[in-house]
Amino acid sequence: METTITRDEAFKLLKKYNKEPFHIQHALTVEGVMRWYANELGYGQEEDYWGITGLLHDIDFELYPEEHCQKAPELLREGGIGEDMIRSVCSHGYGICSDIQPDHQMEKVLFAADELTGLIGAAALMRPSKSVQDMKLSSIRKKFKDKKFAAGCSRDVISQGAQNLGWELNELFEKTILAMRSCEDSIKQEMQKYEQ
Repeated sequence: METTITRDEAFKLLKKYNKEPFHIQHALTVEGVMRWYANELGYGQEEDYWGITGLLHDIDFELYPEEHCQKAPELLREGGIGEDMIRSVCSHGYGICSDIQPDHQMEKVLFAADELTGLIGAAALMRPSKSVQDMKLSSIRKKFKDKKFAAGCSRDVISQGAQNLGWELNELFEKTILAMRSCEDSIKQEMQKYEQ
């Protein structure tokens, strides 16, 4: 899997279609999580590919929410993104807004972790620390069971994602908490620059 674009070019492309700080922060979070997973799962040499796919996965969502994953290929092609990465981006909407099934390990991780970062991020904001650094697995398990909490984060997608990977939910939760810890500080710094 080859990366046809630098990280800086990818971030510029994202910002061309996304202005909302919430969407930028989500993109940066999924990028950081994907980079952590690439290294954790033995795909370190593909870290840029995993990360940039994470960064761009929702490129069309802010402007074209009704056409999510349908509009993305056009925007990504205009930005010089290769077909492999376009396929990977579209696969994260499988069964919701895309019929492209996640096949590669990276696509399965993106599918599973995307929704989960939203749930963990929302849970972190409820903590006195506002951070994932002191987040416990039991806390996420409780929030996951409470359907009213972060209701927009699909529990079905998260469960399906764990199943696709052949993991227990707890393993997906634990790993994704660690992944979010690894990039929390750098995302805060990047968001401060973005919001200035």
